[in-house]
Amino acid sequence: MASRTVAKDIITLRGSAAIVSEFFGVYPEESFAKVKKYGLPMLLTQDEGVKSFISNLTAQLSGHFSHSGNELIVLEKEWLEAGKLQRVVLVIMSKATNEVLERWNFSIETDSEVVEKGVSREKSDKEIMREIQAIMRQIASSITYLPCLDEPCVFDVLAYTDKDVAVPFTWIESDPKLIANPQMVKLHSFDTKIHKVDTLVSYKNDEWEEQ
Repeated sequence: MASRTVAKDIITLRGSAAIVSEFFGVYPEESFAKVKKYGLPMLLTQDEGVKSFISNLTAQLSGHFSHSGNELIVLEKEWLEAGKLQRVVLVIMSKATNEVLERWNFSIETDSEVVEKGVSREKSDKEIMREIQAIMRQIASSITYLPCLDEPCVFDVLAYTDKDVAVPFTWIESDPKLIANPQMVKLHSFDTKIHKVDTLVSYKNDEWEEQ
């Protein structure tokens, strides 16, 4: 009688870090190109300055990247794999006043046993992708409740890490860039069994709303 082997979906620390880093890699409409990602149609920036910024950001989060010339050279093991990254925050601000209009908070929980002992966990890529798809759909539908940004805006990224991490010279200390009395909406989370990412968006109340 033929034996059957059950294939297991194994996820490693490096693989989990790569998935979370890629998730964070996701301007005017004409500077975007339509692509398919996570099984969904998405718009990715073609602006070279933004692409360089995101490339350096994701490299610092997950490691295993190197750049030549004036680009940042990243060490082998970075914040996600070391379990040193607590959250990443994307802030959208008024270009004229620097007032924070939206604040996207991605909290990260890391399985300490995996970091300390190098063990792996089991979870299929398909299941992880389904969870990420759910978040992406929620982000896309947020246009239905987020206030219209009818002025030029800029964005920044904040990284909350353990105090003992080495911080590259390209990163600087920052205030938390909070919004006073914000509206908040919690989105879905995704979990690789090694890293869990929870998503919360805060945004400025329109002045005309009833208090």
